[in-house]
Amino acid sequence: MSKVLLTFLGRVPKGERGYRTTRYDFGDGSDEPPTAFFGWSLQRRLNPDRLVILGTPGSMWDHLFEDDAAFGDADDAAMELLGAVEEKRVTPAHLAPLESLLSARLGCEVCLALIPYARDSAEQVELLRIMADHVGPGDRVDLDVTHGFRHLPMLAILAALHLRSVRGADIGDIWYGAFDPDSGEAPVHDLAGLLHIADWLQALHTYDKDGDYGAFAPLLGPAGTLLDEAAFFERTSNPVKAREKLTTWSGRADRFPSDDPAVALFSDALNSRVSWYRGSARADWERTLAQQYMDRQDYLRAAIYAQESAITAKVARDRGNINDYQFRDEARAELKSDTSFWILSQLRNALAHGVRPTDARILKIISTREMLDSTLRDLLRKLS
Repeated sequence: MSKVLLTFLGRVPKGERGYRTTRYDFGDGSDEPPTAFFGWSLQRRLNPDRLVILGTPGSMWDHLFEDDAAFGDADDAAMELLGAVEEKRVTPAHLAPLESLLSARLGCEVCLALIPYARDSAEQVELLRIMADHVGPGDRVDLDVTHGFRHLPMLAILAALHLRSVRGADIGDIWYGAFDPDSGEAPVHDLAGLLHIADWLQALHTYDKDGDYGAFAPLLGPAGTLLDEAAFFERTSNPVKAREKLTTWSGRADRFPSDDPAVALFSDALNSRVSWYRGSARADWERTLAQQYMDRQDYLRAAIYAQESAITAKVARDRGNINDYQFRDEARAELKSDTSFWILSQLRNALAHGVRPTDARILKIISTREMLDSTLRDLLRKLS
């Protein structure tokens, strides 16, 4: 695993003394030398194993070699590069012979890569592909978007998510040096908080897709373990234990991290997604869960919870102790004389075992999504 810095080389105004320089402020009192390319400041600060400089055919590639004593060893390449930069026609052939010069000067691997202008979806995808080509499995990656296109911060978030997914990369910081031409100041900002918001959005997407609120656990600190455990019990058809864990979680003062500003955006959404446990009776919890799983088209779990809700309601009416296994077994047997419950049981068996049902009615119901969905919803209403 390597430490990788991905930085973009743009183009700033060039005068008689070269490109405009700026003294970037990291907010820690460090005395940064003025530079036209923020990537140099980050390279000194982060000391990466691999520095990847990404730029277009018109980026200020010649600036990378200003005042470089070793540049004299590549006079022909230098002259070709200068002309190509002026005409915005830099090619990989111009850059390849110069990578070793920078690597020797900086003491790390340096890669110079041309990128498209990211004007449409095809070019944006190509940009992400190029970035991924320079990242190995498990690498620690910092992204610098200071000199890129104005839409690059949005692409950087997608790139970070892409690198985490396809390379298993550990994303460090997303850097942006914000030069103010009026004041001449250039404070450095870390945009990695946007990636954290993306983590919350991904957790919401995961829950809405399959009902696993354990996806929120990594975002909630120590209290998140309770959500993970609750999700396990709910998905193993144990709503009593799941409710117990959710109740404990909701009563904790630290159920949401106090130092996470993103909580303000997502706490209400999470609370509403686990609200089933607030029902007054177990049959209500199970009925709500059945409805939720039907909404997600998880028809097996929907059938299981619909069946258990009917059994719980009957035991509560006729016997009292809804947690007594014998009482529940007796209620199940009695309910089989109810046509709706019998159909529900047959559907549950067909979905669980994957065996083609012999009953033509059941076979017809599971023949299409629409028929199965409407039948399960109708059965749940009848058995409520």
